[in-house]
Amino acid sequence: MSGGLRVWQDMEKERETLQAWKERVGQELDRVMAFWMEHSHDQEHGGFFTCLGRDGRVYDDLKYVWLQGRQVWMYCHLYRKFERFRRPELLESAKAGGEFLLRSARVAPPGKKCAFVLTRDGRPVKVQRTIFSECFYTMAMNELWRVTGEAHYQIEAVEMMDQIVHWVREDPSGLGRPQLPGAPASEPMAVPMMLLNLVEQLGESDEELAGKYAELGDWCAQRILQHVQRDGQAVLENVSEDGEELPGCLGRHQNPGHALEAGWFLLRHAIQKGDPELRAYVVDKFLLLPFRSGWDPDHGGLFYFQDADGLCPTQLEWAMKLWWPHSEAMIAFLMGYSDSGDPALLHLFYQVAEYTFRQFRDPEYGEWFGYLNREGRVVLTIKGGPFKGEWGTGRGRRGSGHSAAPDPPNSPSRLSPQAASTCRGVSPCARRCLAPY
Repeated sequence: MSGGLRVWQDMEKERETLQAWKERVGQELDRVMAFWMEHSHDQEHGGFFTCLGRDGRVYDDLKYVWLQGRQVWMYCHLYRKFERFRRPELLESAKAGGEFLLRSARVAPPGKKCAFVLTRDGRPVKVQRTIFSECFYTMAMNELWRVTGEAHYQIEAVEMMDQIVHWVREDPSGLGRPQLPGAPASEPMAVPMMLLNLVEQLGESDEELAGKYAELGDWCAQRILQHVQRDGQAVLENVSEDGEELPGCLGRHQNPGHALEAGWFLLRHAIQKGDPELRAYVVDKFLLLPFRSGWDPDHGGLFYFQDADGLCPTQLEWAMKLWWPHSEAMIAFLMGYSDSGDPALLHLFYQVAEYTFRQFRDPEYGEWFGYLNREGRVVLTIKGGPFKGEWGTGRGRRGSGHSAAPDPPNSPSRLSPQAASTCRGVSPCARRCLAPY
């Protein structure tokens, strides 16, 4: 057999494998969406029930603002990007969720601080002293504007975005977090990550806002890069405000899923800026490094938390396998492959995807389980709760579905890095690594 024929046969085999994954992911996305559309809609008050048992029954009617915003975003994004989801009932449910957020999310209007938990009818129950409810509120409003063209949604998104930036870069006092004398001045990676994601979200196809937030995007990227520590051998979840390692458990704390998520945020940023050196650095430090350290060699799957010195983490759930790090890993490796054509990244996608679809998927009732023990057995049978909603599984299936059928490396029809740069928005979570299915 000639070398050229062998290469062609290998490419055809790879294309067939990718096509099979594309179809598998597409089918799973449909199953996940059907589950949430059937069980989560609150027809009386608007918004969504997210505390759902294995079979979809509501076990608590509290509404979590993170998950309200995420589900609005997801419905709108699917409606906007996929012909088969361009259904009136999906858009109407998204608008009902958005109007619920407009009425209820902010604790004391006209102030911008949003609740973390609301009652079913929208009364505040709990507030977090962070920016994340506001971030998901912003994403929801911006996507609603994109699908409806109604200006008040975009006004809400931009005003909230500017408030978030003020809290992060100028004055955090509005978050209500006391400055205690013994607390270290630390920066969790989640803050610049989420801001970088919002820069991408608001700047999509909007030259004015892209220009307005360009400097902010570069600032976020640099802040995330500061989390690479120990001569490039570890990505740490928390660093000091000047980018140095912190002492104790806080400083040694690692979250492989967050590092992988940050990786594809940064990779998208680097692709858009046309920076090949940054692209290579991100793949090495934010995709390969956390995956190699975070993958469980005995049972498979990604550890939830780790200690950079190999000590026992203090978090009780450190060895558990959660759904969302695996979704982020699939998105990250497909985005890396679509940009570089490196087959090693594609095979890491296969490794993660095989574990994920085997362990998390519920073939009986649909959707995914979210919480496994180290050995991969289901610990919690719920399909939704305070932190797990439609977003994590839907985003992973949507992001991977876009990406799961690229042409093999060296094929003339492979998409350009510019096409790859449109992935996700996962956020958080890859949108269009390659041609949509």
